[in-house]
Amino acid sequence: MQKEFINKCYLPAEDSVFFADYIRNEKGEYSLDIGTGSGYLAQVLSSNFELVVATDVNFEAIRKAHSVVENCVCCNAADALRVQFDLIVCNMPYLPSTEIVDPAVDGLDDGVLVPLQIIKSTKDLIKKGGKMFFLTSSLANYNKLLEQTELLGFDAKVVAKKKIFFEELIIVEAKKIITF
Repeated sequence: MQKEFINKCYLPAEDSVFFADYIRNEKGEYSLDIGTGSGYLAQVLSSNFELVVATDVNFEAIRKAHSVVENCVCCNAADALRVQFDLIVCNMPYLPSTEIVDPAVDGLDDGVLVPLQIIKSTKDLIKKGGKMFFLTSSLANYNKLLEQTELLGFDAKVVAKKKIFFEELIIVEAKKIITF
């Protein structure tokens, strides 16, 4: 059962800065930032993409993000979208939990269930040749997440890691496998 959470926006922290530095030079026409929080990653993407869309389940986060990116949608992951994107990014809610108290960080079931729901919502939204980057952690069962992402039709691999405090931040690249 989901508890009510405080309508606070996820502010950029070391994970967001690490992720932003990694995606800073990505280029294309359309990009999507899922779970945008303050809009930090969307703002980084806006310098290299014609259109940047930011989504979040938290309406207060969307209000804040709208000050830095024009196209903000309050919805679950990418469920409300039908546009195809060159690049999708998501700083996942990856902490293992038994319930969702804070949707910005609680990932349920080894930190895998919520991220998989997000990845499923993107499956038909990635253009041919496009990709998704998502950030997870060594606190989650990231090997299980990689395996499950591949079962959804993606080629998934770890592309960057950074050790901080008591965890390792992990950036995963997922490219949709093209079938004929």
